[in-house]
Amino acid sequence: MKNDNLLKLAEDLVAFGRKKGATQIEVSIGQGSEFSLDVREGEVERLVEAGSKGLSLRLFVEGKMARASSSDLSKETLEKLVENAIERAKLSSADLLAGLPEKEVISVDIEKLKMWDPAILELLPENKIAVAKEIEKICLADKRVKKSYGSSYGTYTGETFLANSNGFSGSYKRTSCSSGVYLQSGEEPNLFDEGWNDSSRILSELESPEEIAKKAIHRVTRLIGGKKVDTQNVPVVFEAPMTASLLAFLFNCINGNSIYLKQSFLAGKIGEKIGSDLVTVTDDGLIPGAAGTKPFDGEGVPTRKTVVIENGVLKNYLMDTYASKKLSMKSTGNSSGTNNFYLSPGKSTPEEIIKSVDKGLFLTGTIGFGLVPTTGDISRGAYGLWIEKGELTYPVAEITFSGNLGQLLKGIEMVGNDVKFKDSITGPTIKVAEMTVGGK
Repeated sequence: MKNDNLLKLAEDLVAFGRKKGATQIEVSIGQGSEFSLDVREGEVERLVEAGSKGLSLRLFVEGKMARASSSDLSKETLEKLVENAIERAKLSSADLLAGLPEKEVISVDIEKLKMWDPAILELLPENKIAVAKEIEKICLADKRVKKSYGSSYGTYTGETFLANSNGFSGSYKRTSCSSGVYLQSGEEPNLFDEGWNDSSRILSELESPEEIAKKAIHRVTRLIGGKKVDTQNVPVVFEAPMTASLLAFLFNCINGNSIYLKQSFLAGKIGEKIGSDLVTVTDDGLIPGAAGTKPFDGEGVPTRKTVVIENGVLKNYLMDTYASKKLSMKSTGNSSGTNNFYLSPGKSTPEEIIKSVDKGLFLTGTIGFGLVPTTGDISRGAYGLWIEKGELTYPVAEITFSGNLGQLLKGIEMVGNDVKFKDSITGPTIKVAEMTVGGK
């Protein structure tokens, strides 16, 4: 079925559902093509090239909801799917707040969002294999690298179509490419695994094989000889990827579902000071070329720029339509999760931040889980580099770091200038005044 017919198919199914008794109905169709490969020790270990097409719908009969999905897009199958869903909806219990969002106009020019790069479609499989092999070859030429767990290359092209009975109808295309490698270094019994991966919407903005290999080698070899430190309270500098993992935890705590279910320590805190003046956190679905950019969310609500924390003050939660109704607020266009969720950059370079620490931890990796949204408590295994008198001195491993997200946000003393929008959750290097680092 041609692409322009897929939106019409969604619209026709919406009309059919209304005719058959659905009070409201939403139909989403996604189609895409994925290529991924792994190279290990110079040989292609895995190669997958696959296309996918699927339809999902949800409908309401007087506040009673049912969902259904199908990869068979024939008219007969889909009409049966709708009829069955209507019957199932009638058997469920009503929720007066359930329903579709009111129609909002999509005013953004989709072309300007830079979500689509035709160069990714033109990339030949042999070129992708060559890049993955080159990355691994560079890494294994370094004698400090003990072994490779494999290098990878992947591309994705896809299109989303959405129509609903409140008059919304829209579609958008997107592309992405990624490449990376995972390595091991050290000596028995102290072996360390680390690597580097880069991704982009635009092929020309993907890091080169040399850059990826160089970063992966640096990240894995800097851990060689890692040792424990005494348990102490010290400043902790979060490397940019660690800030991103911290923000992922923050998103769980400011997600509308966590808030209305009272499963977050930030419930009821709008307008309160929850972080230092340096903390401004935003979700923005309209940054051209960024990883989480899209014109509308999974419900057809336009994405937008929502300031969540401004100079330390909690301003907004991120919500879909249902959570917004539960909280008597307005949907922020986040039914698909985060768009581009980031901590605004500061003025310091990562080097200046490290220089400001007399004694502390430069956190480069964490292990395991230990995040509690209801309290904000954090306790995780960790590794990184020890800072003495503003210099990175030696690697540390087999340690834990613990604290509380609320206290941590208030304790942010410096914010780096190194934000890159390569992932939908991202942030710069940051310095936290004090956390407990546990070791010996």
